[in-house]
Amino acid sequence: MNLRIARHTNIKTGLNDEQVLRSQPNVYEDKNSRSYKQIIHDNFCTLFNAINLVLGLMVFITGAYRNMMFVGLVFLNTVIGIIQEIRSKKILDNLALLNQQKANVLRNGKIKSIPMEQIVRNDILMVRTGDQISVDAIVVEGQVECNESILTGESDSVIKKYGDALMSGSFVVSGQAKAQVVKVGADTYSHSILESAKREKQYPSELRDSINAIIRFSTIVLIPTGSIMLIKQLMENLVQWRSAILSTVAAVIGMIPEGLVLLTSTALAMGAVKLSRKQVLVQELYCIETLARVDTLCLDKTGTITQGKMKVVLTDGLGKTSDEEMQYILANMYSCLSDDNATAQAIRTYAGKGDTHCIRTIPFSSSRKASAVVFEGNRAYMTGAYSFIVNQQENWINERIESYAQQGMRVLVLAKGRIMGDQIRGNNEVIGLIGIQDVLRPNIRRTLQYFYKQNVNVKIISGDDPRTVAAIAQKAGVKGRAVDMTTVKDIDQAVQTYSIFGRVTPEQKKQMVVALQGQGHTVAMTGDGVNDVMALKEADCSIAMGSGSEATKGVASLVLLKDQFRAMPSILREGRIVINNIQRSASLFLVKTMFSFGLSLITIFWFSAYPFKPIQLSLVSLLGTGIPGFVLALEPNEERVTGHFLQHVFGRALPGAVMVILSVVFANLFRQPLQMSGAQFSTICTIVASWNSLCVLYTVCTPMTQLRKLLLICMFAGLVIGLTLFHSLLYLVGLTFWQGIYVACNLAIIPDCLLIMKKAVDKTFLRNA
Repeated sequence: MNLRIARHTNIKTGLNDEQVLRSQPNVYEDKNSRSYKQIIHDNFCTLFNAINLVLGLMVFITGAYRNMMFVGLVFLNTVIGIIQEIRSKKILDNLALLNQQKANVLRNGKIKSIPMEQIVRNDILMVRTGDQISVDAIVVEGQVECNESILTGESDSVIKKYGDALMSGSFVVSGQAKAQVVKVGADTYSHSILESAKREKQYPSELRDSINAIIRFSTIVLIPTGSIMLIKQLMENLVQWRSAILSTVAAVIGMIPEGLVLLTSTALAMGAVKLSRKQVLVQELYCIETLARVDTLCLDKTGTITQGKMKVVLTDGLGKTSDEEMQYILANMYSCLSDDNATAQAIRTYAGKGDTHCIRTIPFSSSRKASAVVFEGNRAYMTGAYSFIVNQQENWINERIESYAQQGMRVLVLAKGRIMGDQIRGNNEVIGLIGIQDVLRPNIRRTLQYFYKQNVNVKIISGDDPRTVAAIAQKAGVKGRAVDMTTVKDIDQAVQTYSIFGRVTPEQKKQMVVALQGQGHTVAMTGDGVNDVMALKEADCSIAMGSGSEATKGVASLVLLKDQFRAMPSILREGRIVINNIQRSASLFLVKTMFSFGLSLITIFWFSAYPFKPIQLSLVSLLGTGIPGFVLALEPNEERVTGHFLQHVFGRALPGAVMVILSVVFANLFRQPLQMSGAQFSTICTIVASWNSLCVLYTVCTPMTQLRKLLLICMFAGLVIGLTLFHSLLYLVGLTFWQGIYVACNLAIIPDCLLIMKKAVDKTFLRNA
């Protein structure tokens, strides 16, 4: 990448306030959050709203204004959707401010932490481990290792020294440097790539795909079906043009599953708002669905099941070095090293400040698992994992490390030797061991036990020694065996056999997630460090700690802003509640869509007119689907979501839809024997369809709760009131004695017939759902 500094900024003082005001800021359009204008536009300007508007105009032409009630209901639904989405946006935007990515810049001789969009051209950017770069810059002092996989697809770290370009979208793996900003905002080389940097692929969502499939099908069939039905009625001169229009409008209205779309968006938005109250930021709405399907949870040890606050609890000179000497060496090393991870901070706290200058440093990285400092005379000291520092390991040192690791310590070796280039591992002499311990998070055992009870398998993944990881994991209550990933060749087999993994590289973390997904698991991954980024991107649901690196939070679908791992059970519960309730309520909405489509086809080939008027279907929709659907969508249901969404909802909607179609067909067969007029036929169909919708609601509400009982009672009372007090408004007319007997027989057999059909569908259609 060819970048050139036009005017050099003083790297000691940075820009002053006047220069900042004159410079171009790092601002570009945020496509991750819709504006209020977009929300209103997207809710009003939909295909279904356009169709409903046309249908409303058609009814207006007929003069049957009472049948235009559906237009009011559509408008009301749209307004409710807008209000809910705006409310959710306000809450989530406010929460997002707490998670706003920050950058450190040098201004007026002082380091300031500012939001990314306040960086300006020619700023001196202070970059360090874990930072994600949002601008194009050139290193003017220091050295860092960067991961540019978002831009290049290569996961290997790239060393950046004086004069090298830092590309926006990359993140710092190790080191510390100053860089002068050259390009900002939309001018950056990787602007188009950075827009998708949060996630390189769209989150998998069976719910989203299923809803889109239903909408596509409805869109494809309703216009031609309605048009054919209208033409057929007009050409055969069987009904007046006004009646033909009204029956066609009723059929098309019935086929539109508009409430289902509103139900889904409202339920997901409500779920995000509930999680926000627990200080959980939802960055990808459909990840709530993925949470409901999670059966495997991969946890990073440090900072996730532990508090991430390391402490040096032991030094062992192995008979070669005194504690004072070790402390002196470590003080000089970590005064020179720019490492800023929890381990480095713990050693600095223990060792204090050194007084010796160094020639050069090799900072820690997750791939080399060690760091080193070269002093005068080419004397080099290094700390890190034993197997990553020496070529030939000694059994007695391994035994000593083993004994400390079994006590739950993370053991680093202190060694001395010679270093060629950036390669640390070699014929180095180990002169001491450093025991570091992390503290388990409060209530971690209870949290993990919850996941086991919910049939969620827990995997602990760490770059630490597997013995240390196993000791801590077992204290936390993790079930299963441990393995050293440096000895593993078959990752697919390893993830099936083991639950605790040590010495895991960032690339292996990613491969493990992919392997689990390949075995049919839905995987959630938690992490807080740069070494977790690749795995988080691959996971079905990624969860970052609020204190984690900017790069980690940038790719995560959920961010625990207060590092509250104890909130994980409630996050999982919320996901299950949302999706279970959408799945249950969606079947109510599809009953109307399915029987309307079936009756439309029958009308084209048999009936003289569609059996319902628009306002009559409004009654069926309001009592059988509209109100119950939204009430049931807010109920608690924590069962793990399994099976296919479409198969579930269509399977549960099928008995009710078939029952309505059969009831209308039989009513048509008895039309002549019972001497039904067109108005009486429509009245009977409305009563039977309304009763059928309540029976379907009863099956959906089983087993009963107090709320469900109250809902059924209210809907039944609404049906009685509608049929008696508003019969004129609904075009309902009086029935003869024998017609009344026929209706009563229908009402009596519908519940049993529905039950029989439901059992048959459950045994066949839903058996493998």
